[in-house]
Amino acid sequence: MADRTQGRGPTPKVARLIEKYGLEGTGDDLEARWTRPENRESLRSLADSFNERLLRAALADAGIDTISEDVSHLYAVLTGETGSRGERTQVERRLERQGVDVDSLTEEFVSYGAIRTYLTSYRGVSPPTETDEMDRESTARTIERLRQRTVSVTESKLDALRDDDRLQLGPHRVLADVQVLCERCGKQYDVAELLESGECECFEP
Repeated sequence: MADRTQGRGPTPKVARLIEKYGLEGTGDDLEARWTRPENRESLRSLADSFNERLLRAALADAGIDTISEDVSHLYAVLTGETGSRGERTQVERRLERQGVDVDSLTEEFVSYGAIRTYLTSYRGVSPPTETDEMDRESTARTIERLRQRTVSVTESKLDALRDDDRLQLGPHRVLADVQVLCERCGKQYDVAELLESGECECFEP
């Protein structure tokens, strides 16, 4: 199945990379795995799978045996998902010696947002459902209820202590804030804002 594009705007990154690395059939595979009625894969899973294909193709172009190489492990190390900084440096240096331009390759790795743009805008595939968005909204509501419960319980306990003269406290407000720190990019987010956006800076297209 050929890519279905309206011919407007620039060719998306994923489509350019498919052509560059000769990844015939990849578009069909991504579409099928995203739209199948059961065991549908997430966009993030598809992005990781696509990036591993890029890595495998780059290794093959450099004459590196991709059968003996654990491509999934190499990808996890290069993206910081596993291993130490020292291990990543060793892997990068080894691949550079074998003819792989690691910096250029990792810059080509795509986010799940890029996969979504490719599937919806370039191939014209409608999202099967808005499950991702609904799950995030449901999670946000659950966290907000827990946050409000924390505030309510804290206020009640403080008032009880103050009424029993066990705590000296003037007029006050109880604040509860849930923050999420991404250890990869170092950015800190309010959990509600993170859930609304659906991604941190690590995964921007």
